[in-house]
Amino acid sequence: MGMNASHEAGPVLPVVPEDVDGIRRVVLFGPPGSGKTTAAGVLGRRSGLPVLRLAPGPQDTGIPYTGLLELALAFPALPASRELTAALDETAGRSGSPDDAGRALRLRRLTADLLREAPPMTLVVDNAQWLDPASAAVLGWALRLAPDLPVIAAERTWRPGAGSHWCGEDACAVRVPPLTAPQVATLLSPYRLAPREVTRIHAYSGGNPALALALADASRPLPDRDGVSESALPPTVRRLVGEWLDELPVQVQELLTFAALDDRPDLELLGRLAGPAAEALLAQAEAAGLFDIGRVDGSVRFTASAIGTELVARLPGEARRLLHARLAEASRDSVRRDRHTVLAADADDPRSARRAARAAVRARQRGDHVLAAELSLLAAQRTPQDDGDLLIERALTAVRDAAHYGDLPRARAAARLVLGQDTTPDQRVDALVALIDASGQHLYSADELFAAALRAAAGRSDLTARILIRQSVWANVNEGDPHRACALAGRATALAESAGDTTTAVMALTMQARLQRVLGHPDAGTTLSRALSLPRAASIPVNGTPQHLAARHALFDDRPDEARTALLPLLVEAERTGDAEATVDVLRSLAEAELRAGRCARALDHAHRAQALTDGTALSAAPACYTSALVEGAARRTDLALVHARRGVDTARQEDNKVFLSRNLFALGHLLLATGRPKEALEALEEVRDLEGLQQVRDPSVLRWHPELAETLIALGRLDQARSLLDDTRRTATDLGRDTVLPSLERSQALLDAARGHYDTAARRLTEAADRLRHLPLERGRTLLALSHTERRGRRRASARAAAQSAADLFTAHRAHPWAETAARTLGRLEDAPTDHNDRPRLTPAEQRCAELAAAGVSNRDIATTLTVSVKTVEATLTRVYRKLGLHSRFQLAHTVTPARE
Repeated sequence: MGMNASHEAGPVLPVVPEDVDGIRRVVLFGPPGSGKTTAAGVLGRRSGLPVLRLAPGPQDTGIPYTGLLELALAFPALPASRELTAALDETAGRSGSPDDAGRALRLRRLTADLLREAPPMTLVVDNAQWLDPASAAVLGWALRLAPDLPVIAAERTWRPGAGSHWCGEDACAVRVPPLTAPQVATLLSPYRLAPREVTRIHAYSGGNPALALALADASRPLPDRDGVSESALPPTVRRLVGEWLDELPVQVQELLTFAALDDRPDLELLGRLAGPAAEALLAQAEAAGLFDIGRVDGSVRFTASAIGTELVARLPGEARRLLHARLAEASRDSVRRDRHTVLAADADDPRSARRAARAAVRARQRGDHVLAAELSLLAAQRTPQDDGDLLIERALTAVRDAAHYGDLPRARAAARLVLGQDTTPDQRVDALVALIDASGQHLYSADELFAAALRAAAGRSDLTARILIRQSVWANVNEGDPHRACALAGRATALAESAGDTTTAVMALTMQARLQRVLGHPDAGTTLSRALSLPRAASIPVNGTPQHLAARHALFDDRPDEARTALLPLLVEAERTGDAEATVDVLRSLAEAELRAGRCARALDHAHRAQALTDGTALSAAPACYTSALVEGAARRTDLALVHARRGVDTARQEDNKVFLSRNLFALGHLLLATGRPKEALEALEEVRDLEGLQQVRDPSVLRWHPELAETLIALGRLDQARSLLDDTRRTATDLGRDTVLPSLERSQALLDAARGHYDTAARRLTEAADRLRHLPLERGRTLLALSHTERRGRRRASARAAAQSAADLFTAHRAHPWAETAARTLGRLEDAPTDHNDRPRLTPAEQRCAELAAAGVSNRDIATTLTVSVKTVEATLTRVYRKLGLHSRFQLAHTVTPARE
């Protein structure tokens, strides 16, 4: 009934693709610090041969034959090695003499002899860009005579298509990929950094391991996103990046500085600045691994944003303004031209503030919200202090722009401008509420910020209601107390209604309805209807609207098409307003709706977009990881799904996010159960049960962990616990009218019946449950797989085949690839395995005897003694038995195999 993961779970650092295994000559390339040395070592170990590692340094490049000498000295006992060393000694200092050609031929011959005499090995040349040309020429010739010798070269500057390589004309070029965000989190796990800090390190390092570690080691915080010089990189990081930059000619560095000063540089812009030489200069930066050029769209970017930050930090203020002026002249985009004009002007020039404010409006109108946030903050910062009202107005706009995109540094900077002025309560609360909204799950000083906001509200009901709504969110997500959260939302509703503030009343009612549903309160539907009946203000974030909550409730009630219809216009609105958090939430809801309806390809698209937007901003990774885990696990690859789930768990723990800790643990438990690891699944799912209990979550339709935990308990033989859980959940679902939960509970109940040998009852339950799930294809497919398993255990092979075939057809039609593979394996076992007279897969005599003893409760060690075999042989035999019979535990084996008679 489960899916097999294609790889061992858990994020690992990338080395090289699996498909280069067996290839004799490999050239690894990538930027400095990208892990080429590690990759070469791993690939060398994969070869199964001893590894000889040569490591030339920068000082070796100009000295002929230093690489060849290092190779010769590695085998001092070989005659060819001694001859080659002597020949190299003779060659030293005699270049330019008439017999140079003869000596070169002799060196080639001796090197070829050495490679033939050497014991079997894999040759690894690290930092091959520093291998001296003379050694490379000789070694390349000799390697042609030793085609079976594996060679791995790791170097910084070689690129595919640059001509034949010294290690072989057919060498396979492999770029060592940058680390993904989860892999950076794994790399930095010993540092115990906050998730937000890990996200920023990933952005600054571009996934470069050496740079990521240097950033994590640094004691100073990373610079804010405005990249100003006073927020320069820490000294250790500057030294590392400086070493990379110093290898480039001055002209290349100057052109890269222009790219660093523009927020979205491209080849066309840089070409206007540098003329015909631009392409050649950028090619040098790309060859050094510091710059990427988009060949299709002409986009350019640094492989790590820290490189651009360092280039800007090196510039004195006046030089930076001059370069911005040149960029303004070269820019063809009016908003970006205004940006550069503002940055080229004196900071005290009020005209630059007006220009920035106008440009921010245009950027906002066309949906460029990152640029709008930068420009609106510039407008506020450059507004004269004596024009207090205008400064406050612009600063509040900047806070809201930054909050829309989760840009906490800019939100803080803008909020400080507001709070530093003589402001009204409305303005102070506006700034503090926007700062709270921008903080998301990074609100580490929550108590102080809420206290400041309530003090600023000065007893005003409407303002206090706005703050109570945020406190309600905090109480639910971070304190794990939905009862208190619901009470806070109720107080906010009463205050907003008493003040006649319809907008705040809608938000408060929506939050109250959300919590009432979680708590199983009978008034949840009524409260949501009240919110829906009120006019909705455009200022309410899309994910805080009653329309979005109504779509979520439709999803809980297994009405995915209704949910999808409601969500699509909300997605358009969220993207138009540039609210990153709202966009992610709507995309996640759409992904879950499409998955529930069996539209796996669409679900994957929505989940990928939500994950990409999350990873590109300062938003918490926990929500997107939960959705990615569910969708990837059902639609594409369970190993990737497990990576997402584990990252989501880790992030939620560090952020103390109780809600998404439960959800990611549920996804993790579901995936572990589906991949045949019930013991590991039990640990995750029991923690979900404990968390949901502590939070007093009552509605079983919101997070459906109950049938997953019951199935896990059944697989492990804990039948009484499973029965108690199913009875309690069924009773609660019936009391609350959550009939949509019952089919999945029936599937688990049927598995419990089958575990007790009641196969007819189990099959009947599963058949009825499958009929009730026709509108949910993947759930129906899972139920048919359970039916196939049950029919096989009941020795009704034809019925088992029919159910497995139906499940396979469903999963294939809906592109649920992991489940389709599971169904195909189930079908294959039913069609191919030999059977006994009871239509059960036939065991060999050794398997039968081993199974009988295990079914009787005999330990593996005692079975080994009885059968005169090793314990490992017993374990392997029982694994085959479980696979043939489709079982997961000894408990199931005891109910399937007749124990041996004494």
